[in-house]
Formats: sequence, structure tokens, C-alpha cells
Amino acid sequence: MAMKSYVGALLLLLSFSSSMNAQVFNVASYGAKDDGSSDISQALLSAWKEACASTTPAKVLIPGGTFALTEVALDGPCKAPVEFELQGTLKAPADPSLFKTDGWVVFQRIDGLTMSGGGTFDGQGKTAWGQNDCAKNTNCRTLPTNLRFNFVTNALIHDVTTLDSKYFQVNVLGAKNMTFQNFHVNAPADSINTDGIHIGRSDGVNILDSDIKTGDDCVSLGDGSRQITVKGVTCGPGHGISVGSLGKYENEEPVEGVFVTNCTIIGADNGVRIKTWPASKPGTASDMHFEDIQMDNVLNPVILDQGYCPFNQCKAGVPSLIKISKVSFKKIRGTSASQVAVKVLCSQSVPCQEVEIADIDLVYNGPEGPATSECANVKPVLSGKLNPAACAKVVS
Repeated sequence: MAMKSYVGALLLLLSFSSSMNAQVFNVASYGAKDDGSSDISQALLSAWKEACASTTPAKVLIPGGTFALTEVALDGPCKAPVEFELQGTLKAPADPSLFKTDGWVVFQRIDGLTMSGGGTFDGQGKTAWGQNDCAKNTNCRTLPTNLRFNFVTNALIHDVTTLDSKYFQVNVLGAKNMTFQNFHVNAPADSINTDGIHIGRSDGVNILDSDIKTGDDCVSLGDGSRQITVKGVTCGPGHGISVGSLGKYENEEPVEGVFVTNCTIIGADNGVRIKTWPASKPGTASDMHFEDIQMDNVLNPVILDQGYCPFNQCKAGVPSLIKISKVSFKKIRGTSASQVAVKVLCSQSVPCQEVEIADIDLVYNGPEGPATSECANVKPVLSGKLNPAACAKVVS
């Protein structure tokens, strides 16, 4: 864990040293206008093409101002590291019907990407949230994500904001050695399915010293997430920092090596969470650790739920087949917005193994009485102060 905490700082140093001598490709030189209405996609693609072809480090610059941008894919591989510096604001089309794909700004197959500049990706998602009918329509259309990173390696994303995406704020797929640092996500609590940073099938992703306010999971880890560090993150509003949901699809890859530390969760629906579908496909999730977490009025501060079934879109009576092991919840403190502050509800078919609960201090001040806890199909190892007492109620 000590080495992981230095990854972001090291990458930041490397990005500064490479960008000092980078050739700059300013989109204004390619005809981009900061009038907030003229689409700059062609100017951006032209600047990116030349930067990507450079044999020395290059920088694509979007200067201060407000620029309209339709969906765009910025493809690699590039011949040298590239920095994407956003100083101004990019605005997406507000109407989701104008999108042909499920991504607004997509970076893919790039080795050595840095994003910086203090600017904002404004997804203008308010109109789209009202059109999201996925709660009742299993064949609903997937709305566009603000930022997609597909098969990006050795990347640092820092000091930028994603605002009001129509769907997920950020989606990371197939990444290796990627860090988000001082990264900002902003959307209201009622923005539907706007996961802050979703990661899947990626190895070595770090989310450090960032703040995430959104309408769904602040961080969500899908199948194939390996060696993921979430440290110094402030989450809320939102649905917490979650592993899963897992088990919905065939051939999901294992989740292993998740380290969530020194985070603060404020007014969220959940705190730290692991969730798998009932009647799931077989799979595994292991080596997941949540430690030194501050909860402030969180509805479900600690929850492991192997019967996750939103909108009743599942066979709720059939146990999950995701095997969960080597999990720890340590040094978690603060206030709960519900009486059952700790829930560890494992599968009847594949009970959880090697679960540790230590040094928990969660207070509930509601009319029902003090905080309590529930467990099912688990025999955790207990240590330190435990408030509420662990597994006060055993659920069948």
C-alpha cells in the first residue's frame, strides 16, 4: 500500500517534466471558436491527429473559454506521450438523440496520456436524466458517458472536472497503470445512473485526493478490476464506493486487490459496498479492504449484499454464485442515517470466507434505538471496538 500512494505523485512529476518541452497544438489554430455554439470537433480531431503523430512529447491545448463539442474519439496509438490540456469548458449537446454512440469524449489505445488544465467537461445531462427509463425497461438505450478511457496505459488524469454527464461520468475499460488525482465529479443527487468513475477489466488504477458528487456510485468497480486503490476521496451525494454489481453476465472476470482508505462519505445512500446479483453466474471477488473511512449521515455505511436486485429485475430467491473472500472492514466511524449500520449478507450457496471486522464506531440517533448490525452466511473475525456489535442479528 505504501508504494501505491506514491504512484500519483510520481506520474504527476513525470507529466510536468515531459510537458515542459512539449510541442503545443492549440485548437484555436485549427479554427476552434469559443463562442459556446460552434462545434469544434473537427478542429480538435485535427489537433489531436498532429499531436499523436509527433515523435516527441506533444500537448493538445483547449484554451480558456466555452466551446461546443459533439461526440469525438481521440485514437492512438501515438508515437510519443500526449497531454490533453483543457483550460476552458467543453459543452456537450444537451439533446441525447444527437449522439450516435455511448461516449461523448473517448480516448482509446493510448500509452502515455496526461490530462490537465483545470477545465470542465460539461455533459449538459439534465434533459437526458428525465428520459432514462432503465428502472422499468431492461432494453433501455444506453445514454452517452462524458469521458471514456478504452485501453489506455500509463496515464495521469488530474485537475479537471466532469459535470452533469447524461450517464456515467467516467468509464475506464482495459486500463493499465492509470491514476486520477485531484479529479472532480459534479452532478446532483437526482441524476440517474451517473456513476462517478466506473472501472472494469483494468489493472492498477488509482483514484487519489478527489471529490465526487453524483447521483449513483461515486466509484464502481466492475468485473476484472484488479489492484485498485481509492485513497483520500470525498464522496457524496451518491451511492457510495462500490464493488459491483457482479454476476449479471456470462464470463465475468475476477475482482481482486481493492484498497479503499482514508475516505470521507457524506450524506450518501451507501458507504462502502460490495454487491452481487442473486441467481448470478459463477465468479469470484477477493482481497478487498476498506479502512479508515469517515461516515457522515450515510444510509448504509457498511454493506455487503449478495442479494442486490434493483427494480426487481432478477430472480431474488436464487442465491448468488459469486464467491467472496479475504474482505476487511476496519476503522470505520461516524454517523449512520439508518439503524442497521452494518450489513454483511453473504450467499447461502457460497458463504463468504476470511471476512474481518475491526474497530467500527457508527452512531445512529433515530427513534428506533441505537445502531445495530445484520449478518448472513458469514463467520467474521472480530477485533477492536465494535459499535454496533458485529452480527447482532443473524439473517436466514
